[in-house]
Amino acid sequence: MALHIVLVEPEIPANTGNIARTCAATGIHLHLVRPLGFRTDDATLKRAGLDYWYAVHIEYHDSFAEVEEMYKGSRFFFATTKADQRYSDFQYQDGDFFVFGKETKGLAPEILQAHPDSLIRMPMTDKVRSLNLSNSAAIIVYEALRQLDFPGME
Repeated sequence: MALHIVLVEPEIPANTGNIARTCAATGIHLHLVRPLGFRTDDATLKRAGLDYWYAVHIEYHDSFAEVEEMYKGSRFFFATTKADQRYSDFQYQDGDFFVFGKETKGLAPEILQAHPDSLIRMPMTDKVRSLNLSNSAAIIVYEALRQLDFPGME
């Protein structure tokens, strides 16, 4: 098994490239939910991921519902500024999915409303609306990896 990052309709290629690089470095699976705000042959996407794309387990999906259907029985955690619980309040398990929304709008209200008990947030000051998507993904998955004692990593 492995941990999973799901990007629902990502818009900025550099963020997705940075997240792909994190996935390559950690063995985390990456799921991209269409529509994407860029082409997968975008130079910025490729540059951000450097030459690690061969090491990324990546799947493309046409909807988030498709991801849920494909991975029934899995645990999903949804990153949002609208959550009451911090990402560090949960005990993560191998196989968990971390779901992130598009950079400009986050996750759709219907996704958040369907999963009220598994919404997670990053603590921050009131000076900004949110953290950068790739930074948020890295912080959250490294907390999960820390809890799991960094499986398969040196």
